[in-house]
Amino acid sequence: MSEAFNGLGVGLHNISRLSKAKTRSISAENFTGAKGAAAMATEGTGANAARDLGKGWKVSPSIHIEPRQTVVLAEIEGPGAIQHIWNTVAPDWWRKLILRVFWDGEETPSIETPLGDFFCNGWCQRCNISSAPIAVNPAGGFNSYWEMPFRKSAKITLENLTEDLCRGYYYQVTYALTDVPDDAAYFHAQFRRSNPLPYAEVHTLLDGVKGQGHYVGTYLAWQVNNTGWWGEGEIKFYLDGDDEYPTIAGTGTEDYFGGAWNFEHPQGQYGIFSTAYLGMPQVIMSGDGGMYRSQQRHGMYRWHIPDPIRFEEDLKVTIQALGWRSGGRYLPLQDDISSTAFWYQAEPHTPFPTLPDKDGLEVI
Repeated sequence: MSEAFNGLGVGLHNISRLSKAKTRSISAENFTGAKGAAAMATEGTGANAARDLGKGWKVSPSIHIEPRQTVVLAEIEGPGAIQHIWNTVAPDWWRKLILRVFWDGEETPSIETPLGDFFCNGWCQRCNISSAPIAVNPAGGFNSYWEMPFRKSAKITLENLTEDLCRGYYYQVTYALTDVPDDAAYFHAQFRRSNPLPYAEVHTLLDGVKGQGHYVGTYLAWQVNNTGWWGEGEIKFYLDGDDEYPTIAGTGTEDYFGGAWNFEHPQGQYGIFSTAYLGMPQVIMSGDGGMYRSQQRHGMYRWHIPDPIRFEEDLKVTIQALGWRSGGRYLPLQDDISSTAFWYQAEPHTPFPTLPDKDGLEVI
């Protein structure tokens, strides 16, 4: 696909190839991404600091977002593809700002998640991520390298759910203007939360997805509300008409995220890890810090980039929350589970469920 994309999807194997794609970038220093129009601001959040230097000296490095305001970060006329998104804001805002992306003038977003969860930081406490599509670096630099093609247009918005002014949101959206092949699908991301998960029910990551596509990633922010091991639950993928039983079922939560045996290493401690395609990079301890204490919070990701889960007609994804109780029996857990599912599909997509409100998203 990278060759057909005329310069998109560049890797070390083809970085030397010439392309007619045109690189553009949108930021607070160039709100439209227009050629030759960056660093021209005469007012902005850096105007006071640049008062002795003037235009071209970091006059507009960021924006403020008013209470209850939705700002348009980028509007791009295609065809083309977003290649890199960088942004940063104070951690308190990671569940209070909602990221939405609309492709080709669609009425409902193809991406709708809290800002932090899209970048694998759902707990409003910074966690560095060293993966292929998502990188989070000191001290809170969010980076996405998901390839996001569009044919007519792309629109990115950010909504402030609160009554407070969000000061100092910094961002840059880098994209290429180029032809998009017929078989290129559109990128989607959807957030859901079960807090708490009802007893003996599963957490649904995705349901109602219609059309052809492939599932490419999962991020979970998981708070355990019981003592003991919590990760016996299976993730299940229901594909193309599956009803009661899925086509794909995992063997356990830690197994799906590439670990084993409770993530325990050395004995009695969590093995924190972040790799190109999977990881559990965050554990927020509670109480005395033992790994089997209640109220611990975990952040885990799994990218299906070398192994996308393909579907032709429909897709549903669920995960169980299972621990242990007396007599060697499973205990259905009632945990706080937030999920962000990532997939590509042909448009149109079915509208997403209503996102939880500010209180429903809050980390408490």
